[in-house]
Amino acid sequence: MKQDYLQMRVLELAPQVYVSAQLFDHDIRLAAKQGVRTIMNNRADGESAGQPSSSDLAKTAEELGMTFLHYPVDLREITPQDIEEFAKVRDELERPLLLFSRTGARSTKIWELAEYD
Repeated sequence: MKQDYLQMRVLELAPQVYVSAQLFDHDIRLAAKQGVRTIMNNRADGESAGQPSSSDLAKTAEELGMTFLHYPVDLREITPQDIEEFAKVRDELERPLLLFSRTGARSTKIWELAEYD
């Protein structure tokens, strides 16, 4: 995936798997132009002021032919079963896959826990 630092910073976690901080409508449009097929939001709605709702982001993604999955994660309360379920869901998603959370750290951590569990 090409990086566009004026829009968003994207890091590669694995082949065709990327992570970013909070996405906005314009970021989803940019991701679609770059070939992303699936977006996973690991952030709960309403965590902070100005955060777009998952339903609004999903609408944009779906209009662009992308799959959008809202899969909120709270790492303070995560269980081994949560990690296993995340891995199963993640493995079924079409790639390229872009995960995001507030800073990207939460998405990166859940990915790592599922990869090395």
